Amino acid sequence: MLKITLHKGEDRRVRTGHPWVFSNEIAHISGERKPGAVAELLDANGAFLGTGYYNPHSLISFRLLSHERADIDSPDFFAEKLKAVLTHRQEIYPHLGTFRLVHGEGDFLPGLVVDKYGDFLSIQLLTAGMDSRRDLIVEALTEIFQPRGIVARNDVAVRGLEGLSESVEVLAGEIPAQVEVEEHGIRLLVDLKGGQKTGHFLDQKENHLLLDGICAGKEMLDCFSYSGSWGMHAAKFGAQSITCLDISGRAVGLVGENARLNSFGNIVTAEEVDVFERLRQFKGSGRRFDVIVMDPPAFVKNRKALKEAEKGYTTINRRALELLNPGGYLITCSCSFHMGRELFHDMLAKSAQLARRDVRFIQWGRQAPDHPVLLSVPETDYLKCAVLQVV
Repeated sequence: MLKITLHKGEDRRVRTGHPWVFSNEIAHISGERKPGAVAELLDANGAFLGTGYYNPHSLISFRLLSHERADIDSPDFFAEKLKAVLTHRQEIYPHLGTFRLVHGEGDFLPGLVVDKYGDFLSIQLLTAGMDSRRDLIVEALTEIFQPRGIVARNDVAVRGLEGLSESVEVLAGEIPAQVEVEEHGIRLLVDLKGGQKTGHFLDQKENHLLLDGICAGKEMLDCFSYSGSWGMHAAKFGAQSITCLDISGRAVGLVGENARLNSFGNIVTAEEVDVFERLRQFKGSGRRFDVIVMDPPAFVKNRKALKEAEKGYTTINRRALELLNPGGYLITCSCSFHMGRELFHDMLAKSAQLARRDVRFIQWGRQAPDHPVLLSVPETDYLKCAVLQVV
């Protein structure tokens, strides 16, 4: 087994509960340095800190899985971890069959994401340590859930940082072209093999309820709509008309299917367009809305890209505010961790100033509780959702 010794003082973050060790924090390594290898972490004095896995190709060289000496190559290890996270999910969502089961670092399983869509599981193995234990993870998931199918949505760029390739692979059973799930009484079709992320954005389910009370009889615009879950909720809460915008033809098709599935086809329309350009066109034509949702993809993947990403966020939020009728609402989101809450607030204030609108802040939303935030791991707190009103 590898033994990793830290430089003096570099154990502070791990002792506070953070699972990451960066390559420049390591003083010495003994043993064969294979990607994903089991490793014990030691402080500068040789005191044991925990067990995890190592990857020489990653800037985050070590990820902690246990503060104890544990056999992380045992299916029992993963079975115990999965049973613990399932107990937590059943406490917060006792009646849901669709939820995030494993949220990486937030569930003490860094590098692993598992989403449960009824009888099907969609997983992401984001690190070499988790990827090399794929069979153990699948074995434990099968034992606990007996799913009809498990798909690995490993088509994510972050795997490249670990020296891993991107792929989509059915690991067990069968995965149908579409799976139907329910959210707050709304039926939604999910594409587990070809949809965005693991198929659906489960982190927004609590924020969708922010539309209740502000949509009745209103015209709503859903930007970066994907499959239309914001728009479907607006329809449920009484919106008069909903326009969904997305650059993906596949996503626009899903919006139409979900609208028909819920008998909202007469009030929900979807356009395959560049959202930035369409917002500009709406301004030019004088089109206005009562409610706008802005839920873009992550514009910033790392701190270096933050300044450019801030410009993108400012542009779309300024344009959204320009299109709102007096008294209208903007629900705007960022799923970029590097765009912190304070920076996001400042960006919105700048957007309001550029739009020459007086804007009232109503409330914050955040990621659903099945995407747990650890106080010791700020990276687990990533989703911001602000409700604003033009006054």
